[in-house]
Amino acid sequence: MFLPPQPIPACVIALAIVTASTDLTCRRIPNRIIAIGLAAALVVQVWLNGPLAGSADWLAGALTGFAVLLPFYLLRGMAAGDVKLLLTIGAWVGPAMTVRIALATFVAGGVWSLYVILRHRRTRQLLVNLWCIVGSAWRPGQQMAGNPHYQQIESVGSLPYGVAIAVGTLGVLFASAA
Repeated sequence: MFLPPQPIPACVIALAIVTASTDLTCRRIPNRIIAIGLAAALVVQVWLNGPLAGSADWLAGALTGFAVLLPFYLLRGMAAGDVKLLLTIGAWVGPAMTVRIALATFVAGGVWSLYVILRHRRTRQLLVNLWCIVGSAWRPGQQMAGNPHYQQIESVGSLPYGVAIAVGTLGVLFASAA
């Protein structure tokens, strides 16, 4: 694994820390930070790799970050800010590292989710939710909204997922540097 050239790691670390802190305190990732991050990533990618290759790396990384988290957004499993954050990180680091960051993020977010579920004693509701979702998948003709089992689904809690994205990002960057 290789670390991208400077200033990319420093900028991504700053982006991850700022967005994690705003998500933790305000439960949102401001679009202004995302826009600045995307514009700066494009400038740096073009500066490091030239106009054509830099723009292509920027776009490929951004599309990868978007594509990885979009299904979870569409299933209402995460907020749009989380998708935009991984899109922005992808624009900085490129598609290959974005996939590794996403995998590390899923591990961090999964462990954190299990901790929250166990701490708040929501394991039973989690199992009911999973049973309803799996049961609905076995009955493709029934819509979930009309399904009486779907009425039993209740949120077991939410996380500021920007923090999990930051943990995954920092973990991959530091592992790449070692």
